[in-house]
Amino acid sequence: MGPSRQCEVCKETASKYKCPSCLLPYCSLVCFKKHKETPCKVAPPPSENIGKFHTALPKRSYQVGEESWVLKKQQLRSLVDCQEIHDSLKNEEIRNLIQAIDSSEFPEDDLTKAMKGELFLDFTNKILSIISPEE
Repeated sequence: MGPSRQCEVCKETASKYKCPSCLLPYCSLVCFKKHKETPCKVAPPPSENIGKFHTALPKRSYQVGEESWVLKKQQLRSLVDCQEIHDSLKNEEIRNLIQAIDSSEFPEDDLTKAMKGELFLDFTNKILSIISPEE
């Protein structure tokens, strides 16, 4: 699993939660209440809100080697509308793998490791079958 984020309130413990308004990581109800003593800023919405599942992007640059690797809006819409993907994301192990890859210092390496597991491989194959049904 990737490195955990630190609580931004007490700066002592790994965070388990994020403020629903500003996405500040916090570790406990005590820290959440302390954070809410001062009004927080609402996190800016993504430029296009596709579906109800979105989070802040990690602070790293994204460079794509091939333009064909970038998903088109309709492909993203197909994923959002797919109940099978929503059901898969209810699996805690898949969510943990995605979070570990997303927060990893070496996401490509962790993705390669995750693809060796049958559960994650099945999940990614579902995604591929939705975004590229003809292939």
